[in-house]
Amino acid sequence: QIQLVESGGGSVQAGGSLRLSCVASGDTYNPNCMAWFRQAPGREREGVAAIYTAGEITYYSDSVKGRFTISQDYAKNTVYLLMNSLKPEDTAGYYCAADVLPCEFGGGWSAVTDYDYWGQGTQVTVSS
Repeated sequence: QIQLVESGGGSVQAGGSLRLSCVASGDTYNPNCMAWFRQAPGREREGVAAIYTAGEITYYSDSVKGRFTISQDYAKNTVYLLMNSLKPEDTAGYYCAADVLPCEFGGGWSAVTDYDYWGQGTQVTVSS
């Protein structure tokens, strides 16, 4: 069993920054794709960013491209999401996810059903 634990959420004003962390632990498991999703009340969960862990290829949704950066520390089994220039519409619960297959397989990097494991989430609130 694999556990994903997110941290780093909080409340910030518009224009501010936060860095989320996701630590993976548990049985031997080598995901090829790690991703961040978010879900706001009343809305579907949506992909924010993903990273192909073997090749460091990154993917971003149009809404965050240029503002968010996904990265990894392979030795620490940790994936980060640096969020700059935050907007009120970025307010949501942010979830880390892991997929054994590369990001482009299946339905693509933002396909919720492709992911094998999920964290419990961390809340990000951006005020105007």
